[in-house]
Amino acid sequence: MIDLDEIDRQLLRALVRDATQNARALGDQFGLSQPASWRRIKRLYDARAISGRRVDLDMEKLGFGVTVFLGVKLATKGLVSLEDFERAVCAIPEVQTVQHVLGLYDYRLRVVARDLSDFERVLRRRIMTLPGVGNVEANVLLSEERLPGPVGT
Repeated sequence: MIDLDEIDRQLLRALVRDATQNARALGDQFGLSQPASWRRIKRLYDARAISGRRVDLDMEKLGFGVTVFLGVKLATKGLVSLEDFERAVCAIPEVQTVQHVLGLYDYRLRVVARDLSDFERVLRRRIMTLPGVGNVEANVLLSEERLPGPVGT
């Protein structure tokens, strides 16, 4: 765990809101020089508190209007390795996230589709044919709020 002071936490919050900000702009916001701001950000990267930048795509504007969370229970854990299932499911372009979880299901998938009939096609032809798939539960996303989460105290 990395020790964070209040300025580090403010920098992290600012980068979570907009990761395209440069060290000069961030320094101006928090009363730091550009080099001091850059050193702090570099330290956060070096400590792996920050692991890259990402682009959030608006899937609806890209033609994928339906998001479904699938709970997948493997039917034959002993006959199919988790790695084989993960490799196969990760090859499906509509699958955005694969999470190995503890609980009622073995995996939680985030799947995007153009519409419900497209999702049904992906489910029947791609997901249900994967090795070892047993029970599947689908939850259609109605709305989503993204929160940055805690940045330490």
